[in-house]
Amino acid sequence: MVRGLAGGRRGGGRPLAVDLGTANTVVFRRGDGIVVFEPSVVAIDERTGRVEAVGLDARRMIGRTPAHIRATRPLRHGVITDFETTEQMLRHFIRKGAERTLRRPDVIVCVPGGVTQVERTAVEEAALGAGAAHAFLIDEPLAAAIGAGLPVAEPVGSLVVDIGGGTSEMAVTALGGMVVSDSIRLGGYDLDDAIVRLLQQRERLLIGQEQAETVKLAIGSAVPGLAREHETQVAGRDLTTGLLRRATVLASDVQQALARPLAEITRAVRDLLERTPEELAADLGRNGLTLVGGGALLPGLDELLRQQTGLDVVVDDEPLTTVARGAGQALEELQRLRPARRTRRRGNRR
Repeated sequence: MVRGLAGGRRGGGRPLAVDLGTANTVVFRRGDGIVVFEPSVVAIDERTGRVEAVGLDARRMIGRTPAHIRATRPLRHGVITDFETTEQMLRHFIRKGAERTLRRPDVIVCVPGGVTQVERTAVEEAALGAGAAHAFLIDEPLAAAIGAGLPVAEPVGSLVVDIGGGTSEMAVTALGGMVVSDSIRLGGYDLDDAIVRLLQQRERLLIGQEQAETVKLAIGSAVPGLAREHETQVAGRDLTTGLLRRATVLASDVQQALARPLAEITRAVRDLLERTPEELAADLGRNGLTLVGGGALLPGLDELLRQQTGLDVVVDDEPLTTVARGAGQALEELQRLRPARRTRRRGNRR
């Protein structure tokens, strides 16, 4: 479940674990815990190619930049869509998270379970290009299970569901590995898109994804009656007049809009349970399901999964950092790994 690639340099200092997510990047440093938690956003001056801002500063620029500055998320559904930008973003976060030393750290990066070999190699190469001495990969569901404190190494089945910004990962673990797993390219941003469509259809109002996320956080819920508030206000452009307008959005309407993407997630969990060996299924009946990731913060999602699976559902205490913390614990195994001595040559990459 963990593989590595060498960059031709000897590692030094304390290694880093990086949860490279579609929405946020989290960096864990051994001995210090979480040292970086910032949005996976980069602002680039398209005239010069220069990076103007990364992380939180870049996120503030989304939709507010001059024509020559582009604020973008270089990952989509957990996969690198812009290699060079991802490498520059990783370099920024690795430098921010690493100790002040001339020696480059070993880095372990979390990747979605459903990515292809080509996509895995792209992540490794980006980490090496960003300054890692050695790059290791760990599947996100396995890291999530470790971070949630599940008995991954024991002959006992454990089920973890990780709902991130771009993907939803789920796996049954036992004896140090994933017995069955699934990854669907649907997550928190798809919930935001559902709210954007709701406003377009109901109010003829166009809002951005950032505003849709604000609505989700304010009144979103997975089941009726559990929203934090009954309604909220949102501003956008009227699709009929082209003028700015405010509208009231009801929590009940938002809950119905979120029902369709959430149904795809619960369907994937049920499908996974159907593929789980009988012996491990019995363990899950006793131990239940552990929910992590940003999606775990949506009110009522644990109840929805409980209704759809019949399992007890536990939400991790710190679901946004579970994966990074689990990968951080996996860093303890780095000394036993022997990555292939394959040196990256930048000049050969297109």
